[in-house]
Amino acid sequence: MFTVFRWLLRILSGLILLGLAALAVAYFFLSRSLPDYSEDFALPGLSAPVEIVRNNANVPHIFGGSDEDVFRALGFAHAQDRLWQMTLLRRTAQGRLSEIFGERTLQTDAMIRRYDLYGLASRAVPAQDEPTRRALDAYARGVNDWIDQVNAEARGRGAPEFFFFSNEIAAWQPADSIAILKLMALQLSSHLESEVLRARMSLLLPDDRLHDILPDDPGQAVTALPRYSELAPGVTPDYEPIRMAEDPLSPFHRRAFAGASNAWAAAPARSAAGGTLLANDPHLSFTAPSIWYLARLQLQSGGVIGATIPGTPVIMTGRSDALGWGLTTAYVDDQDLHIEEVNPDNPEEYRTPDGWKKFETRRSIINVAGSAPVTLTLRWTENGPVLAGSHYDVGTVTPRGHVMSLSWTALAEGDTSMTAAMRLMQSKTVDDAIEAGRLVVAPAQNVMLADRAGIAMQTVGAIPNRDPQMQAQGRLPTPGWDPRNRWDGVRPYEDNPRVVNPDTGILGNTNNKTVDRPFPNHVSFEWGDTQRIQRWLALMRAREVHTRESFIEAQLDTVSIGARQVLPLIGADLWFTGEAAPEGTPERQRQRALEMLAQWNGEMNEHMPEPLISQAWLAALQDRLIRDELGPMADEFGHIDNVFLTRVFRNEGGAGVWCDIIQSSPVETCTDIARMALDDALVWLSDRYGKNIESWRWGDAHQATHDHPVLGNVPLLRYLVNIRQSTSGGDDTLLRGVTKGYGQDPFQNVHGAGYRGVYDFADPDSSVFITSTGQSGHPLSRFYDDLGGLWRRGEYIPMSLDADLARAAAVGITHLTPR
Repeated sequence: MFTVFRWLLRILSGLILLGLAALAVAYFFLSRSLPDYSEDFALPGLSAPVEIVRNNANVPHIFGGSDEDVFRALGFAHAQDRLWQMTLLRRTAQGRLSEIFGERTLQTDAMIRRYDLYGLASRAVPAQDEPTRRALDAYARGVNDWIDQVNAEARGRGAPEFFFFSNEIAAWQPADSIAILKLMALQLSSHLESEVLRARMSLLLPDDRLHDILPDDPGQAVTALPRYSELAPGVTPDYEPIRMAEDPLSPFHRRAFAGASNAWAAAPARSAAGGTLLANDPHLSFTAPSIWYLARLQLQSGGVIGATIPGTPVIMTGRSDALGWGLTTAYVDDQDLHIEEVNPDNPEEYRTPDGWKKFETRRSIINVAGSAPVTLTLRWTENGPVLAGSHYDVGTVTPRGHVMSLSWTALAEGDTSMTAAMRLMQSKTVDDAIEAGRLVVAPAQNVMLADRAGIAMQTVGAIPNRDPQMQAQGRLPTPGWDPRNRWDGVRPYEDNPRVVNPDTGILGNTNNKTVDRPFPNHVSFEWGDTQRIQRWLALMRAREVHTRESFIEAQLDTVSIGARQVLPLIGADLWFTGEAAPEGTPERQRQRALEMLAQWNGEMNEHMPEPLISQAWLAALQDRLIRDELGPMADEFGHIDNVFLTRVFRNEGGAGVWCDIIQSSPVETCTDIARMALDDALVWLSDRYGKNIESWRWGDAHQATHDHPVLGNVPLLRYLVNIRQSTSGGDDTLLRGVTKGYGQDPFQNVHGAGYRGVYDFADPDSSVFITSTGQSGHPLSRFYDDLGGLWRRGEYIPMSLDADLARAAAVGITHLTPR
């Protein structure tokens, strides 16, 4: 027996040693792609030496003899830290994910090919001005310089992910950078899905109930629209969605995640230090690493610092010594769906105002790893590309014998948005920046601006010029052969919303409604926020003058105006009613929850139970209100809509009828439904987090999910590559953390401010910024998640253009010299 035990011990020890040896070998090869930030390189074609100084947060400060050399060094730095992320973004825009991920991404590739994003990007390169083309060329050379180093020096294939997937890295092209910008436009667009959803709801609900479940911004008159059955006869309600599956690799997000942001500015008269102030935090889906990469560029026009997107050579949001700029999604209605009638005698033709016309058709082959190639037939009409029926469920609202096409400003030829971004980055004044915005096509954004003298907000991006007689005013799919429904170019840039130096001295946008104009000058019927703006107004009015700290305080504010407004309504007949119930009973737990909520100020603090109770209650309540009318379609409304709940519990326009469960004999009141929903929520929470209500924490449910889009679901590896953090905030707080809204963990924080910046022009070098993960995309790097803890705690790092300060705390200095 002792001999057997001794041999088992030897075998176990051997296996452990083999495992450790395997880990050591794996670490050796994987760590080969970690860059040495103090290594020097000789590159052909540089006009003069270039210096990349990486400060203690690994933010590169780039100094060169010419702008082209600086952009080349930025491409080099991006590739050093984010090569896998860049190639993944490029493959997504090209519709070539399936070459390495197989059938998992086939639908995504097929839809991207229908849009022809990469073809449009390639044809847009000649449309850029000469300085922008030179910058794109230089940036591409810098990326390729690092790829050459990877190939020549066996630097771990460039990133650990290339060991798991194809290590083929094509040379970077200027079109790749423009394609990534178009990919961002795709992720920030939501009106296509909104039109489909409104059409499906129109088939299910009467007009008054339709305006309840898809409410307009309060205060805006409800527009009388035709029934969708009038526009598309023969279409019947379809409860079963056929949408493509959710996938972290897909750029097609649900409308709740179509983009959001905060930006505000104060004029010198409203600043305690006498200089302008600007704060910005753009919101996108969380990933590891973050989509944002901090950088400082020393250009001939001066130093600029802020957030870049790896793969592009511009500071998207940031500041120079003279100007600060920030972005928020403008929610411009720049998409329209068109019902296209197919010729029953010739399926190659579709109906136009001038008769039948042939589809523009071509074939595209998608290579699929592990499967046979797939050949797609791509078709375009005069209105735009023909969509697949699975794309956002357009097939459910397409009449038999018809197809659906899409008009979208981002599909315009000769897109000059990259030139606009380049000019904005080098602008010196608000007026210069506003003029630069003239060239933006897509994505449409509100640009918040501040120079040393004043502030402004300008909506940039093409706004379609619609016919005043358009049948559904851009809110439903309409017949594409009717001239009234077709676009007549775009509106003049001067018509875009613009505010310069308002009398109040304060400007802000939280994706709220910016104008109240009649159609077709309306900009949009749908806006991204009705709640955060109320809290922001309260914070701005609370002070006569503001400081960098007060702007940071607003950026990190976690008070939910929605909870403050809705909870008193739904609990009006529940607070402090009835006798105390025995301990341990459901009634006692309900009373305790109501007591806690009655004393709560609406702060969505990660350490408190009240936010978790309120969100679970409101989610259960909304589901109870709509499930009997909508059936499976209720799944489309996974996020709490405080405007809808307010309409119901105030019985606005008779909306209180939603409280009655039509499939039951009794007539339920809103109080009945509120009580039942609270009990549902408490049962779910007890099963999930235990019986002790005081021990529940919002942060346990509201974890920020910075997950690796490829390796994030791989057992064991996910613990290395995913970054999960308990967070405060919620769907409608200024410190925004949008919940997932479905599945086993509906309150996970999946979308929010991956970048925050606050710029103070009284002392520009006191400005601060932060990202939500770290600068490196390498999981073995200490810079992979080092900024995440600061971000979670609401802390920032200095945003200084002081070269000596960067050098004093440098973790490495790379010298690029002409070969």
